[in-house]
Amino acid sequence: MRAPLLAAAVLALLSCPVVRAVAAEPASPDSASHDPDLSPSEETAKAALETSPRHGEFVDVPRASGQTPIRTWVVYPERKDKAGVVLLIHEIFGLSDWIRGVADQLAREGFIAVAPDLLSGMGPGGGGTDSVASRDELVKLVRALTPEETQTRLDAVRDYATRLPAANGRFGTIGFCWGGTRSFAYAATRPAPAATIVYYGSSPDSATLMNVRAPVLGLYGGDDARVNATIDAARAALAKPPRSYEPHIFPGAGHGFLRQQSGREGANLRATGQAWPLTLAFLRRHLK
Repeated sequence: MRAPLLAAAVLALLSCPVVRAVAAEPASPDSASHDPDLSPSEETAKAALETSPRHGEFVDVPRASGQTPIRTWVVYPERKDKAGVVLLIHEIFGLSDWIRGVADQLAREGFIAVAPDLLSGMGPGGGGTDSVASRDELVKLVRALTPEETQTRLDAVRDYATRLPAANGRFGTIGFCWGGTRSFAYAATRPAPAATIVYYGSSPDSATLMNVRAPVLGLYGGDDARVNATIDAARAALAKPPRSYEPHIFPGAGHGFLRQQSGREGANLRATGQAWPLTLAFLRRHLK
């Protein structure tokens, strides 16, 4: 009896489909959960805003009589003492959910984050970023902002933010791409920021560099030759104390790496993992 039973069992096993263990595909940066200690990417910013416990609100920052108020996103940290202000200068794409998400992340780290829509009053019907139908139109409008008009708008928001009851009177700027260029230029204004951070923005001209007094932290993708070609001139101009320029170049990362963290086969995410802690340390050192 045992032989027929054994033969039947062998035949049953041979007739069964073979099931092989398949290794799971590694999670892409798009699908991976967001590291709560890093700035959000464009893909994760909206979800981060929706789940944030912090108080964020839109305010209309007043300007001189007859001028359109500047619609501004303000996020407060959860702390019992007064905080430094970080003025965010958006990309060429205007005040996006991503910029608002970065502001919320800065508030998580203890700063009052203030992100103005520098297109306020320039869109259809006198609107701002939200009134513009396409990115191409946003880019066109942002490029129409002159350096003088940009500074005037930033000045108004700076004055508003540093006078907030929860503010300690110190402020810094952080800008991205087009905003990074404007952030660097703003380091030459008076009163000077206590800290200036430039994410992949071009350095100012030599005359402006001579007036820079704020300490500057520059964060650049290694594969961004257009912007990086301006680093050496800034390094030479700001080499003598009391001025300070601290550039960091992250190999393999591209332009816009903090927003596009899923790009360039992991290099943008690696750059974010190094740049964001540098950002926080710099702000804490100068805005406390």
